[in-house]
Amino acid sequence: MVTREQLERALPHLARSGLPLLVHAELSGPIDEAAAALNGADWRSYETYLQSRPDEAELSAIRMLLDLCRTYRFRLHIVHLASALALRELRMARREGLPATVETCPHYLRFAAEEIADGNTLLKCAPPIRSRDNRERLWNALWDGDIDLVATDHSPCPPEMKRQDTGRFDQAWGGIASLSVALPVMWTGMPARGLKLGDLARLMAAAPADLAGLGQRKGRLAAGYDADLVVFDPDTEIEVTLDQLHTRHSISPYVGERLLGRVVATYVRGREVFRDGEFAPEPFGVEV
Repeated sequence: MVTREQLERALPHLARSGLPLLVHAELSGPIDEAAAALNGADWRSYETYLQSRPDEAELSAIRMLLDLCRTYRFRLHIVHLASALALRELRMARREGLPATVETCPHYLRFAAEEIADGNTLLKCAPPIRSRDNRERLWNALWDGDIDLVATDHSPCPPEMKRQDTGRFDQAWGGIASLSVALPVMWTGMPARGLKLGDLARLMAAAPADLAGLGQRKGRLAAGYDADLVVFDPDTEIEVTLDQLHTRHSISPYVGERLLGRVVATYVRGREVFRDGEFAPEPFGVEV
């Protein structure tokens, strides 16, 4: 956590570097006020958790950051946007010429607050998953180009830290593990909203590569680029099971979800590292 004053000391140096500042945009003031009003509330209720992290926490943080961006002209990137209420101000800031970009996450595009059962702490994250209407506005922003990219915000933890024993959202780890299923999660929601496979590649490969300063080497199928490829079957329906997660801690709210699309194989710089659920016997990393 940092304050505005701390940011103002750092931002002139950051602006000179040309590097982006990636920000989890929530301010503590609205969160503290909301928590104070929830004294005695039922913390097994998802509605309680949702009220404890209001949209205003995101909105006030983003307004502050855009104001700082006007002053210091640094590259600003908002990570894991959950509240669609911030989209208008981000859109206007970019029309103004501010160097601001924004991402959202698969879980904000798949789940909705109205569908989260009390005690289902597997779906706790911050900012929180909001309403169905909010979800559709995020999808619309992807279509309109107001959201630049989609990133998983992959946040695993040991199972006990999710506190499924108590189901209390105030005690549980806030984060969702989604790296292994991100492509089918996204693709499941895209065709019905008019988005194509090319949009998936742009949102989850080309735009992230550009943000990371690797856009001249990675993120595209083009001559001279690293042959980082995924073979993706867009027509096969899968049901997510624990053995498909490929992570140390096999817990995920996606287990049991029926999704469209299957990753058949993955290549890193032309070398096959994954096929049909099995990894290559020798590790092969990504040089940057």
